[in-house]
Amino acid sequence: MIVVGGEALVDLVPGESIVDSGLTSLLPRLGGGPYNVALAAGRLGEPTAFLSRLSEDRFGQALRKRLTASNVDISLLQSGPEPTTLAVVALDERGAASYTFYTEGTADRFVADPGPLPEGVSVLCLGTLGLVLEPGASAYEAVLRRESARGVLTALDPNIRADLIADPGAYRERFLSWLPDVRLLKLSDEDASWLAGGIDPDEAAKRWLAAGVDAVVLTKGAQGIAVRTRELEVGVPSAPVKVKDTIGAGDTVQGALLAWLHNRNVGAITDLGVAEWRSALAYAAKAASVTVSRSGAEPPTAAEMV
Repeated sequence: MIVVGGEALVDLVPGESIVDSGLTSLLPRLGGGPYNVALAAGRLGEPTAFLSRLSEDRFGQALRKRLTASNVDISLLQSGPEPTTLAVVALDERGAASYTFYTEGTADRFVADPGPLPEGVSVLCLGTLGLVLEPGASAYEAVLRRESARGVLTALDPNIRADLIADPGAYRERFLSWLPDVRLLKLSDEDASWLAGGIDPDEAAKRWLAAGVDAVVLTKGAQGIAVRTRELEVGVPSAPVKVKDTIGAGDTVQGALLAWLHNRNVGAITDLGVAEWRSALAYAAKAASVTVSRSGAEPPTAAEMV
């Protein structure tokens, strides 16, 4: 089973323009980076569970319902009376999204360490706000280190939200401390540059491999997806598509990669060769192309990938 841990929230995305106000209406869309990763893996037919703490409010109820409808196990979910995290989304002329978050006192940041995950868990994925906002960040970090020690394939997508990182230097140091316990690091080239203090993302990937990561996957927008390991480098182009918006694109890449690895019972990604990586990246690129072709984070189902 794949376990994805992190925040679930509600994106408020632009709708129709409000006459004479310069504003648009805001439409609620269920999301959050880890939440979207879990949806993608579950919809693609792989056994997936979501580890988080959700509000008991109406948004929290809707988040649970959508997980279940997407074949995601909710037995690891925790509940609380705190409100759901909100993210107000702005889209530029290319459909690229930026976010303003409302996280103070929200449910997902108070997730507790669940203890050892079930024996059937073979993949663990963490990232985004879950590893930024305390006290939940420390709980997820404890899960990462414990599951890595018992041989679970661990994956990390930092998915940087710089406005919520109060001390960038301290976060970068903490990020480096996670790398010996991370087998697969997936991130955008922009996030790679931010984490590495502005150096070239490919050079940063080499440093992170030297720090203990087995594979670094970089998403490059319209330029495609690339992976670098200590032995090889492979890239694939983006699948051609008319872009509606980019919300959830990177999350879909991560979910699809994990689904591909789980489906093939890949235990050690160091065993993958060029042809296998090319197949995995092409699968992820195709899944992301479906997501960006429609509004909001709507990863494809297995049937849509055929």
